[in-house]
Amino acid sequence: MVQLVEDSDLCDLGAAEVGRRLSAGRISAIDVLDAQLARIEERNGALGAVVSLDADGARRRAQAADDALAAGCPIGPLHGVPITLKDGNDVAGLRTTIGTHELDNVPANDGAVAARLRAAGANVIGHTNVAAWLADHQSANPVFGRTSNPWDLSRTSGGSSGGAAAAVASGMTPLDVGSDLVGSLRQPASFCGVYALKTTEHRVPLTGFFRTPDGAPRPVRIMLGLGPLARDLDDLELALSVISGPDGVDGDVPPVPLTRCDPRAPGDLRVAVAPEIPGAPVVKVLRDKVDQVAGAISDAGGQVREALPEISWQEQGELFGELIQLVTSVFTPDGADFRLARYLELLSRRDELIGRWERFFDQYDALLMPPAATVAYPHCPPGEPLSVDGGQIAYYEQGLVFALASLNGLPSLVMPAGQDDGGLPTGIQLVGARWNEPQLLATGRALENAGLTPGFRRPPVTRVG
Repeated sequence: MVQLVEDSDLCDLGAAEVGRRLSAGRISAIDVLDAQLARIEERNGALGAVVSLDADGARRRAQAADDALAAGCPIGPLHGVPITLKDGNDVAGLRTTIGTHELDNVPANDGAVAARLRAAGANVIGHTNVAAWLADHQSANPVFGRTSNPWDLSRTSGGSSGGAAAAVASGMTPLDVGSDLVGSLRQPASFCGVYALKTTEHRVPLTGFFRTPDGAPRPVRIMLGLGPLARDLDDLELALSVISGPDGVDGDVPPVPLTRCDPRAPGDLRVAVAPEIPGAPVVKVLRDKVDQVAGAISDAGGQVREALPEISWQEQGELFGELIQLVTSVFTPDGADFRLARYLELLSRRDELIGRWERFFDQYDALLMPPAATVAYPHCPPGEPLSVDGGQIAYYEQGLVFALASLNGLPSLVMPAGQDDGGLPTGIQLVGARWNEPQLLATGRALENAGLTPGFRRPPVTRVG
């Protein structure tokens, strides 16, 4: 077979582009897999991002993909493309731990995400590292250890999808699917300089995600969104189209159609801007990036207004905190002491807030805001105060910037926005109305196509030692 690109270049292509080249017969699935395995061998020792690697199984599947292509069998858009999934998504025959010894098991069946990606032709080659129990803003656990940031190994890649973001940024995988309850997609994407899409609550089935081996009931039925991480918007859109919609098992997922928006220009956009979120600390460099992009949209003719809905931000934060505590502790041995009436009261208050956000987005295509509280910070013990612009904030206050989208089930898109003065990635976040991921992606494309955001840049840290 004639190879038109070097193996090293294969690892820098997006999943959609690799799929196109494979389907055209320009490269083989074995070629691509060999390149990805070599990249993992080269870089994972320093980063600790890819875990439970199934190289032998991946090779068998790659050969089967090549054989199917040669036989003229129907193929999907990800035919033969090697990808990873966050260690929390069940993949049949692949060790799943969720960063804990207690949940360490080998599932017999694929979860919804893995099954749909495999049906589209993807070759799931391994998991990516997470925070233990998916419950921290850094990705470290007693099973696989710590994940480092490919831009600076002394710093965190974020959590809990930190392994996914580091693997995507360093070219060890073109695509991953993680989860976001308190910024677990958005923060790592911003820290590592990649793209992430937190989907609308209930857009993607949770079947086979964070499944306990003993079959305990699923406690987190609200606010959680699964979504892809990638190095370009095309791959986010492709992955979204594959993993969305009802699966006949997760009864919370409605049949909301997923349609593509027409291309847009910055001058067509209506954007609300919030460089600061009430009660949420955010470093100046990220606030400045938001202002910079907002100014560029305005200069291009777009409608830009600094605006947020008229709500009690203290009430919203307290409601988010109480619901998080409730859904994450109800089945623990010393579980939350609550009455059903209290839970229903909280959901009723949440419904009121969701309605106010829906009315807010009648006026705007997106809310432009910071993607995280900080840029990537040095590895530290969980709970240790963080440095922000010469001062300190409590460790868990970094989660406050994520609350508005999570509490209200809103989709969010994080995009790279260049680097700070120290060379660390920065990003922006676009938040939209529920079920409006296509408009968020179209807005992101408008910014990127006009050069208002820079797109993905490769990190400098690549080799062990």
